[in-house]
Amino acid sequence: MFKLFNNKRLFILLITLVTFIVLMGFSLGQRKTLSWPENFLRDTTGFVQKLFYKPAGYVAGFFQDIGTLNELAEENKKLKILAAQYARDKAQLNFIKADNEKYAKALKFTEAQKKLYNYDYLIANVVSVTTEPGNNTLVIDLGAKDGIRLNMSVTSVEGLVGVISNVSNFTSTVKLMTMMDSKDPNSQPPISATAVNKEGKTFGMIESYDQQTGMLLMNKIPVGDPIAKGDMIISSGGGGMYPRGMTIGKVEEVKVGQYGFTSTAIIKPAAGFQDWKELLVVYTEERVE
Repeated sequence: MFKLFNNKRLFILLITLVTFIVLMGFSLGQRKTLSWPENFLRDTTGFVQKLFYKPAGYVAGFFQDIGTLNELAEENKKLKILAAQYARDKAQLNFIKADNEKYAKALKFTEAQKKLYNYDYLIANVVSVTTEPGNNTLVIDLGAKDGIRLNMSVTSVEGLVGVISNVSNFTSTVKLMTMMDSKDPNSQPPISATAVNKEGKTFGMIESYDQQTGMLLMNKIPVGDPIAKGDMIISSGGGGMYPRGMTIGKVEEVKVGQYGFTSTAIIKPAAGFQDWKELLVVYTEERVE
């Protein structure tokens, strides 16, 4: 009985050894295709890896996309500021040229005058918009804590939008230019304006907005003023309310007044007055009221 048991153990050992030798030879030999156990193992491993790696890749890609969106948002803000600064710098250059032509000698500006023409931009998000008749306003997410004050100008990348009419700690109300009415005592003050490349030669006051035509009216233009259709109108800085160089709009038509002493320019606003997500508050050091 023990002999039979020993023979079985020997037989099993022999079979195992032969199988091992065959497998070694099979594995070390040159083959063009994989065996079915190898194919099965590889396919199973690949399927499991796919189950885990693909979702993991989606998750990693999702967070990477979020980071990319944040970077794009920051770049977009910087580009908007640069675009607004470019328009400001271009207008400032024209003013400097006009001043150099007007004055033969250097002028001695006061500190208040220097600060009046030195302004920066603060990006503000639009929180809400009110389009009720007689109450065209919007609310932005900057307030007194951010240095916002009454009567600061607000602009989009395209052009002037309005002024700050109410300030709380965290938000501010912007009264749009579409509310301008020379007959309304509660309307925002008129804008002293001139034309690009005609600074020192063109002058007028933007006092009202025509609700029917969607145009701004620039009044009190003196006789002989070179203003013409196609001129780009900007703020001149007169009166201290609006910093100079703010883009307002383009002249569509110039009409002579009833008695021929002054003219009125019909101006198409540069700003669209709709679908705003972000605006720029013109930040000045001097408190202008």
